Order: sequence, then C-alpha cells, then structure tokens
Amino acid sequence: MTTELLIITALETELKRDALPSGVRLVYSGVGKINATIASVKAIHEHKPARIINFGTAGKINTQVNGLLEIGKVIQRDMITEPLAPRGQTPFCNRPSEYISSGQFVCGSGDSFVTTTDPWLFSKGVDVVDMELFAIAFVASNHDIPWQSYKYITDDANENSGNDWQERAHHGQELFLQELKQLLS
Repeated sequence: MTTELLIITALETELKRDALPSGVRLVYSGVGKINATIASVKAIHEHKPARIINFGTAGKINTQVNGLLEIGKVIQRDMITEPLAPRGQTPFCNRPSEYISSGQFVCGSGDSFVTTTDPWLFSKGVDVVDMELFAIAFVASNHDIPWQSYKYITDDANENSGNDWQERAHHGQELFLQELKQLLS
C-alpha cells in the first residue's frame, strides 16, 4: 500500500495520532538515532511513502529562534572520531555527513540530551539540537524519498532542559497541525 505522506515522530507526547487528519500515517520511532533508523526503515517498507515529514521537539542553540522551525539541514553532532575523520563525519564511509531539505534552519542530531554549551555547535551554525532527525533524513535519502522536518523548541539546551522539555513537549502540536494543514492544501 502506497502512502502519500508519512509522519515520523519520536513520542506520542509530542504528537497525538487522533489529532491528525484522516489519511495521514504516523509512526512513533522512539528516542534516539538507532530507534529512528529502525522505525524509518520499517515504515518505508510497510507504507511506501511518497514523502516523509519528521515532527519533533528540539533544544535551541541559536538564542534568536523560538516556536516551530522548518529544518533545512541536519548534521550528526555526536560522531566524534578524530583523528580518523572530522567531527560530524563517519570515518571510512562515503555517505553524506549532512542532509538538505527545504527549510532554513540547521539541526544537530545526536544520542545525547544537550544540557551544556558546545562551541562546535556554534561553529557549525547549528540552530537546534534533537535526537532523531539525522537518522530519519539518512534513511529517507537512502530510499530516494523527499523529507522535511519541523522542530518545536522546548528548551534552551542548558541545565534546565530536562524539566523544560517535560513541561513543553506537547506544546508544539497545534503549531505543527497548522503547518500540516497548509502542506496538505
């Protein structure tokens, strides 16, 4: 069965299935790049989507951004194998170290919850950090499926991030649903 649009979200806390318009498929990936990879591959094989949209929460690195952002580039912030390869690049791998979409903001994905300042993120122009998008974009690109991502900022990627995320993880749903309505029209 072919699906026009597949949404991949880490947790039900971020986006409730019953809030979506009929005909839109939603897959919960779980937290982190490995869970997102497995869920994305499985969903692509099961639903055969024409397009993938990732919606999720993010911590902000760029203090000038707020609300819902459309991501234009994603990099891997936790691939640190120097001196074998520069940070963000997988050594001995010919796959891209960044994936590009239609938005204007940069997301750094990694399997850690960011709670401290990381100068490397600033040097790479990272606006927000998450834990799934690089994997989703990697799998989508590997299957030649266009992808987009929308991130709702829940926290400032600092020592208060855990509490802030728990309080705000569900706040972005309505903004995303408004964006989704425009995308579907």
